[in-house]
Amino acid sequence: MRRYLYTIALLIIAILITITDAKSLQDGDIIFQTSQSSQSQAIQLVTKSKYSHMGIIFHKKGQPYVFEAVQPVKSTPLKEWINRGEKGHYVVKRLKNSKEVLTPQNKLKMQKIAQSFLGKPYDLTFEWNDEKMYCSEIVWKIYQRATGIEIGTLERLGDFDLSHPIVQQKIKERYGKNIPMNETVISPQSMFESSLLETVISN
Repeated sequence: MRRYLYTIALLIIAILITITDAKSLQDGDIIFQTSQSSQSQAIQLVTKSKYSHMGIIFHKKGQPYVFEAVQPVKSTPLKEWINRGEKGHYVVKRLKNSKEVLTPQNKLKMQKIAQSFLGKPYDLTFEWNDEKMYCSEIVWKIYQRATGIEIGTLERLGDFDLSHPIVQQKIKERYGKNIPMNETVISPQSMFESSLLETVISN
Protein backbone atom coordinates (compact mmCIF):
# COMPACT_ATOMS: atom_id res chain seq x y z
CA MET A 1 0.00 0.00 0.00
CA ARG A 2 2.79 2.39 0.95
CA ARG A 3 4.58 1.63 -2.33
CA TYR A 4 1.37 2.26 -4.29
CA LEU A 5 0.85 5.64 -2.60
CA TYR A 6 4.48 6.55 -3.29
CA THR A 7 4.01 5.77 -6.99
CA ILE A 8 0.83 7.85 -7.14
CA ALA A 9 2.64 10.73 -5.44
CA LEU A 10 5.43 10.60 -7.98
CA LEU A 11 2.91 10.66 -10.84
CA ILE A 12 1.15 13.68 -9.34
CA ILE A 13 4.48 15.50 -8.93
CA ALA A 14 5.41 14.69 -12.54
CA ILE A 15 2.07 16.06 -13.78
CA LEU A 16 2.46 19.26 -11.72
CA ILE A 17 6.00 19.78 -13.03
CA THR A 18 4.79 19.32 -16.61
CA ILE A 19 1.98 21.84 -16.08
CA THR A 20 4.41 24.37 -14.56
CA ASP A 21 6.91 23.85 -17.38
CA ALA A 22 4.20 24.22 -20.02
CA LYS A 23 3.28 27.66 -18.65
CA SER A 24 6.85 28.88 -19.10
CA LEU A 25 7.17 27.72 -22.71
CA GLN A 26 7.37 30.26 -25.53
CA ASP A 27 6.74 30.00 -29.26
CA GLY A 28 10.01 29.07 -30.92
CA ASP A 29 11.36 27.03 -28.03
CA ILE A 30 13.11 23.86 -29.19
CA ILE A 31 12.34 20.63 -27.36
CA PHE A 32 14.41 17.43 -27.33
CA GLN A 33 13.71 13.86 -26.22
CA THR A 34 14.96 10.32 -26.62
CA SER A 35 12.57 8.73 -29.06
CA GLN A 36 11.34 5.16 -28.68
CA SER A 37 11.10 4.70 -32.45
CA SER A 38 12.84 1.84 -34.25
CA GLN A 39 15.57 4.14 -35.58
CA SER A 40 16.31 5.96 -32.33
CA GLN A 41 19.24 3.79 -31.29
CA ALA A 42 20.88 4.14 -34.70
CA ILE A 43 20.57 7.95 -34.52
CA GLN A 44 22.06 7.96 -31.03
CA LEU A 45 24.99 5.83 -32.16
CA VAL A 46 25.68 7.91 -35.25
CA THR A 47 25.45 11.29 -33.52
CA LYS A 48 26.91 10.23 -30.14
CA SER A 49 23.87 11.79 -28.53
CA LYS A 50 21.31 10.85 -25.90
CA TYR A 51 18.64 12.76 -27.82
CA SER A 52 17.23 11.41 -31.06
CA HIS A 53 14.09 13.47 -31.67
CA MET A 54 13.16 17.14 -31.48
CA GLY A 55 10.52 19.68 -32.41
CA ILE A 56 9.56 23.32 -32.05
CA ILE A 57 6.94 24.79 -29.71
CA PHE A 58 3.97 26.76 -31.00
CA HIS A 59 0.85 27.64 -29.04
CA LYS A 60 -2.70 27.14 -30.30
CA LYS A 61 -5.55 28.65 -28.29
CA GLY A 62 -3.15 29.08 -25.39
CA GLN A 63 -2.01 25.45 -25.35
CA PRO A 64 1.54 24.32 -26.25
CA TYR A 65 2.01 22.02 -29.23
CA VAL A 66 5.17 20.47 -30.66
CA PHE A 67 5.55 20.94 -34.40
CA GLU A 68 7.49 17.87 -35.49
CA ALA A 69 8.55 15.77 -38.44
CA VAL A 70 7.04 12.34 -37.95
CA GLN A 71 4.83 10.45 -40.37
CA PRO A 72 3.47 12.86 -41.46
CA VAL A 73 4.70 16.29 -40.30
CA LYS A 74 2.19 17.53 -37.72
CA SER A 75 1.52 19.45 -34.51
CA THR A 76 1.28 17.27 -31.41
CA PRO A 77 -0.07 18.35 -28.01
CA LEU A 78 2.86 18.80 -25.63
CA LYS A 79 1.71 16.20 -23.09
CA GLU A 80 1.22 13.59 -25.80
CA TRP A 81 4.65 14.36 -27.26
CA ILE A 82 6.35 14.05 -23.86
CA ASN A 83 4.62 10.74 -23.14
CA ARG A 84 6.04 9.28 -26.38
CA GLY A 85 9.61 9.84 -25.24
CA GLU A 86 11.76 7.62 -23.09
CA LYS A 87 10.71 7.90 -19.43
CA GLY A 88 8.95 11.18 -20.21
CA HIS A 89 12.29 13.03 -20.15
CA TYR A 90 12.76 16.16 -22.25
CA VAL A 91 14.91 19.26 -22.51
CA VAL A 92 13.75 22.66 -23.77
CA LYS A 93 16.23 25.15 -25.22
CA ARG A 94 15.78 28.76 -26.28
CA LEU A 95 17.78 31.32 -28.22
CA LYS A 96 19.93 33.32 -25.83
CA ASN A 97 18.83 36.50 -27.59
CA SER A 98 15.24 35.37 -28.09
CA LYS A 99 13.79 38.71 -26.96
CA GLU A 100 15.54 40.47 -29.82
CA VAL A 101 15.12 37.78 -32.50
CA LEU A 102 11.74 36.21 -31.77
CA THR A 103 9.65 39.29 -32.38
CA PRO A 104 5.92 38.83 -33.04
CA GLN A 105 6.66 39.32 -36.74
CA ASN A 106 9.35 36.62 -36.79
CA LYS A 107 7.19 34.23 -34.78
CA LEU A 108 4.46 34.68 -37.37
CA LYS A 109 6.98 33.96 -40.14
CA MET A 110 8.06 30.80 -38.34
CA GLN A 111 4.48 29.56 -38.05
CA LYS A 112 3.79 30.29 -41.73
CA ILE A 113 6.90 28.36 -42.77
CA ALA A 114 5.89 25.51 -40.47
CA GLN A 115 2.45 25.40 -42.07
CA SER A 116 4.07 25.03 -45.50
CA PHE A 117 5.64 21.78 -44.26
CA LEU A 118 2.48 20.43 -42.63
CA GLY A 119 1.48 16.99 -43.90
CA LYS A 120 4.77 16.25 -45.67
CA PRO A 121 6.03 12.67 -45.29
CA TYR A 122 8.84 11.75 -42.95
CA ASP A 123 12.24 11.54 -44.63
CA LEU A 124 13.70 8.11 -43.91
CA THR A 125 16.75 8.80 -46.10
CA PHE A 126 17.57 12.25 -44.65
CA GLU A 127 17.70 14.16 -47.93
CA TRP A 128 18.27 17.92 -47.90
CA ASN A 129 15.21 18.95 -49.86
CA ASP A 130 11.67 19.97 -48.95
CA GLU A 131 9.86 16.98 -50.44
CA LYS A 132 10.17 15.01 -47.20
CA MET A 133 11.35 16.17 -43.78
CA TYR A 134 13.10 14.79 -40.71
CA CYS A 135 12.99 16.24 -37.21
CA SER A 136 16.14 18.37 -36.96
CA GLU A 137 15.89 19.44 -40.59
CA ILE A 138 12.45 20.96 -40.16
CA VAL A 139 13.43 22.94 -37.04
CA TRP A 140 16.67 24.16 -38.65
CA LYS A 141 14.88 25.31 -41.80
CA ILE A 142 12.10 27.09 -39.90
CA TYR A 143 14.65 29.11 -37.95
CA GLN A 144 16.94 29.79 -40.90
CA ARG A 145 14.18 30.88 -43.26
CA ALA A 146 12.29 32.99 -40.74
CA THR A 147 15.19 34.64 -38.91
CA GLY A 148 18.35 33.93 -40.92
CA ILE A 149 19.83 32.15 -37.90
CA GLU A 150 21.50 28.76 -38.40
CA ILE A 151 21.31 26.65 -35.26
CA GLY A 152 23.93 23.92 -35.27
CA THR A 153 26.48 23.02 -37.91
CA LEU A 154 25.50 21.45 -41.22
CA GLU A 155 27.46 18.27 -41.93
CA ARG A 156 27.67 15.53 -44.54
CA LEU A 157 26.35 12.04 -43.98
CA GLY A 158 29.89 10.77 -44.50
CA ASP A 159 31.14 12.86 -41.57
CA PHE A 160 29.44 10.52 -39.11
CA ASP A 161 30.65 7.19 -37.74
CA LEU A 162 28.50 4.67 -39.62
CA SER A 163 30.43 1.58 -38.55
CA HIS A 164 28.20 0.14 -35.82
CA PRO A 165 26.28 -3.01 -36.89
CA ILE A 166 22.93 -1.46 -35.91
CA VAL A 167 23.72 1.59 -38.03
CA GLN A 168 24.94 -0.55 -40.90
CA GLN A 169 21.67 -2.49 -40.88
CA LYS A 170 19.61 0.72 -41.07
CA ILE A 171 21.80 2.03 -43.90
CA LYS A 172 21.31 -1.19 -45.82
CA GLU A 173 17.53 -0.97 -45.33
CA ARG A 174 17.35 2.67 -46.43
CA TYR A 175 20.01 3.00 -49.13
CA GLY A 176 21.15 -0.42 -50.25
CA LYS A 177 24.63 0.07 -51.72
CA ASN A 178 24.07 3.66 -52.86
CA ILE A 179 24.93 5.62 -49.73
CA PRO A 180 24.85 9.41 -50.36
CA MET A 181 27.93 10.27 -48.31
CA ASN A 182 27.89 13.90 -49.51
CA GLU A 183 24.26 14.54 -48.52
CA THR A 184 23.89 17.61 -46.31
CA VAL A 185 22.47 16.78 -42.88
CA ILE A 186 21.75 18.48 -39.58
CA SER A 187 21.65 16.31 -36.47
CA PRO A 188 19.66 16.82 -33.25
CA GLN A 189 22.95 16.72 -31.34
CA SER A 190 24.49 19.53 -33.39
CA MET A 191 21.48 21.72 -32.63
CA PHE A 192 21.41 20.63 -28.98
CA GLU A 193 25.04 21.69 -28.56
CA SER A 194 24.64 25.04 -30.35
CA SER A 195 26.18 27.96 -28.47
CA LEU A 196 23.22 30.07 -29.62
CA LEU A 197 20.87 28.18 -27.28
CA GLU A 198 20.42 27.97 -23.55
CA THR A 199 18.54 25.35 -21.54
CA VAL A 200 15.35 26.65 -19.96
CA ILE A 201 13.76 23.35 -18.88
CA SER A 202 15.23 19.93 -18.15
CA ASN A 203 13.17 17.42 -16.23
